[in-house]
Amino acid sequence: MEDELFLEAQAHIWNHTLKYINSMSLKCVVELGIPDIIHNHGQPMSLSQLVEALHIHPSKSQPLARLMRLLVHSGFFSQTQQQLVTKYGLTPSSRLLLRRNTTTTTTIETLPFLVLILHQAMMAPWESMSSWLRSEEYGSAFEMVNGKSVWKYIGDEPDFGSLFYQTLVYDSQLIGKLVKRPECREVFDGVKSMVDVGGGEGIVAKAIEEAFPHINCIVLDLPYQTTKDLNVIGGGNLFEPIQIPPTDAVLLVSVLHKYNDEEIIRILKNCKDAITNSNEGGKVIIIEAVLEKEKQMEHKESIETELCGDVLMMATFNTTKRNEKEWKTLFLAAGFSHHKITSFLGLRSLIQLYP
Repeated sequence: MEDELFLEAQAHIWNHTLKYINSMSLKCVVELGIPDIIHNHGQPMSLSQLVEALHIHPSKSQPLARLMRLLVHSGFFSQTQQQLVTKYGLTPSSRLLLRRNTTTTTTIETLPFLVLILHQAMMAPWESMSSWLRSEEYGSAFEMVNGKSVWKYIGDEPDFGSLFYQTLVYDSQLIGKLVKRPECREVFDGVKSMVDVGGGEGIVAKAIEEAFPHINCIVLDLPYQTTKDLNVIGGGNLFEPIQIPPTDAVLLVSVLHKYNDEEIIRILKNCKDAITNSNEGGKVIIIEAVLEKEKQMEHKESIETELCGDVLMMATFNTTKRNEKEWKTLFLAAGFSHHKITSFLGLRSLIQLYP
């Protein structure tokens, strides 16, 4: 019995030690363009067809087969046998890695996220995490190993900055699709005006206006991040009073997790002031992760994804993701009387805050 427990423990350690190989193998096939090659081919492809399409030397066909075998096991490609020939096809996950996804009515790309998270600058902090934990000098592990904060790095490194903002655009496109769901209708009932704070290119605001034409949306963000297609207020300093006309609702999409508790309270107080003089029913609408959700606790993979995301925030921004109790503490500190959390946005929730 003791030997069995030892072997199970060893297998557990090995499995988690080797997990990075999954990520880097996925990055490799994306760099090779394999999802796009299979998609453009229109049907599953054999190994020899992939080798030919990739223009790689035949001696590398077996290494490629082993890479594909791993990613088939991980659910990124399908594998079928046709006349004793193994053929590889796409799965829903690999379809989201197409360089230009045409499988949905709205173009959505997850490729920038994968490339960003596996970028050298994002991977480097993990080599020095123990040193950062022993240090009192640096705000984040990212800052310690890269010599600057992630925001400064984004500004100084155009390629990295482009990846970062492409990832935000993808995320906004996904959320823009989700807010059009019938379940969201009650969230926007009675709302005639809304300010999307930190709304970037206004993708979510546009989606809301399309789904709910009675709502007039304004985007508040830094001028260089906003679109000219919507009513935009420049400046966008979240830590100063929001200079906008009285509004029914303030929207914060994936904004708060980048800040610490004190900063979040300041932001929420400013948002509350913006809706204080609004008609009865004014609120702040937040889309963020809520850890330890009851439904999520039933899915081990979702829990692991959220916990990894939390540690990623720690390494990159030195901030944290929060459970409902922790969010509630911040809401009360900012002067809100009550809130409602709706869990139907996958790994994130829709939170409604009321003055």
